[in-house]
Amino acid sequence: MRLGYFTMPVHPMHRNWAETLKEDREAIILADKLGFYDAFMGEHLTDACETITNSMMFHASLIPATTRIKLATGTSNLSHMHPVLIAVQAAMFDHLAEGRFILGVSPGALTTDAEALGILDEDRNKMFAEAIDVILAIWEREPPYDIDFPDNRYKVSTARTMTLDLGVGIMARPYQRPRPEIVGTVVAPFSPGVVLMGKRDFHPLSANFLLSKHLKSHWQNYCKGKAEAGAEANVADWRVARAICVLDDDKAAARYGRYDEKSPYRFYYEQMRAKMKRGNRLYVFKSYKEQPDEEITHDYVMDHCVIHGSVNKVVDQILALREEIGDFGELVYAGMDWVEPALNKRSMQLMAEEVMPRVNAAIGKSAAAA
Repeated sequence: MRLGYFTMPVHPMHRNWAETLKEDREAIILADKLGFYDAFMGEHLTDACETITNSMMFHASLIPATTRIKLATGTSNLSHMHPVLIAVQAAMFDHLAEGRFILGVSPGALTTDAEALGILDEDRNKMFAEAIDVILAIWEREPPYDIDFPDNRYKVSTARTMTLDLGVGIMARPYQRPRPEIVGTVVAPFSPGVVLMGKRDFHPLSANFLLSKHLKSHWQNYCKGKAEAGAEANVADWRVARAICVLDDDKAAARYGRYDEKSPYRFYYEQMRAKMKRGNRLYVFKSYKEQPDEEITHDYVMDHCVIHGSVNKVVDQILALREEIGDFGELVYAGMDWVEPALNKRSMQLMAEEVMPRVNAAIGKSAAAA
């Protein structure tokens, strides 16, 4: 099982933006040194806490500062830009990173982003589907492209103005062929969108907001989509994100990861619960569909969404998660604000150097016994 990294990020509004950008970069540079496989960075345009406005631009600053880790948009919000822009910018990034690039995609869920862009009343899921079709077509076709799909608002051609012997009218293709890995974040239980991911060979990343009991539904739907496309699903392609605080003893991890009023994990899930409530999406935290909203308290969310403890305790919880939902290819560690930087760094170090080797040893031992 691989170890990945994902962050929104979520910082308190009073913090200096330049400082949190440095912190976010430092976290991914550390992840690279510790051997994390990839790092996903979220993006929003109109959120004073979630302060990365363009994940591709942010990651570009990390290309020369890292050596191994794959840099992943987490996500590029496809309703926010014309697909030509995403296609050519992602292709350039892939070349800059010499293939250390994963294209994470989503429609863009934040309504204030949509309002600011003048698309609040648009069907952003439809815009997303139309955009991804065009992006893939740009990467697959030769100029003049002549992309004109039925019921798709984006029409792309360079036929009227191209001069191919001068290179004019040609759009870049990615470094990776035929394309970079494409990953979609999945939040809702039983999400039908995962079926479509399976059909198109996009890979699912199950969000760390969702209760573990619902995660299996993502894999089941992904397998359904793969089967409908005449292919077999590979568990290596399924990423599962979790909020984890692992420290040298259970007491320290419980304080920092759960109970201290200044805990960055408490702040993170206070933000997530409030934002899900605002958007009528508290269902992501519910144990069952009809569960009353008033039961979804801050402490309820913390109890269900945060893994914390010493190395042995966290190893046991990860193995229990795997027993509950089945095998998956990558555990994605959710990054938090660095209230106490030494503890955030120690947690990442223990995850990479102690927890994951023990998890993988237990998985290997179990497989050998079978």
